[in-house]
Amino acid sequence: MTRIKFCGLKTLDDIQAANKIAPEYVGFVFAPKSKRYVAPAQARQLRDALDRQITAVGVFVNENVSTVAAMLNNGTIDAAQLHGNETDAYIENLRGLTDKPIIQAFQADNIASAESSVADYVLLDSGAGGGKVFDWRQINLRREYFLAGGLTVDNVSAAIDLLYPFAVDVSSGIETDGRKDFSKMADFANAARWRISPTQ
Repeated sequence: MTRIKFCGLKTLDDIQAANKIAPEYVGFVFAPKSKRYVAPAQARQLRDALDRQITAVGVFVNENVSTVAAMLNNGTIDAAQLHGNETDAYIENLRGLTDKPIIQAFQADNIASAESSVADYVLLDSGAGGGKVFDWRQINLRREYFLAGGLTVDNVSAAIDLLYPFAVDVSSGIETDGRKDFSKMADFANAARWRISPTQ
């Protein structure tokens, strides 16, 4: 089945909403330049309030590998998502410090690199800010991936129908005025789950 990831959670209200809706993943953004940035101590408080059935993912951009490993190993997050220029060598170095899952993000026009990445999972995005949809028909991956980029309640069903990705990843598509919106979160999850094939 296609899993759901709500990314960019920042407040206890966001966590309470996630606990009610129960996506498989939530994301905390540790990139300081992001408007969704949370400090590690704040993320730890959010993680402590999060249902343990939900996997907490930390989103990093060219962070020091020891910093990422420490947050994985101390329980602040359960998986790392890499959005910078991290190399296979970086990932192998991280693997030497932790056994937690690693997701590597790629622009959708870089399918070859995504295919060959040594990360456990890859994420495909448009590479454009503001949650832009890209041409899903260009995806031809033989491995499991997270689909991101401009997903909303209005198009997530079509995305799953066409691609059946491992997971759909949404951030701006569940926000109103820059804040997570419980109604949009619930509607997105319902739309995604309604389209899950019984054979998947």
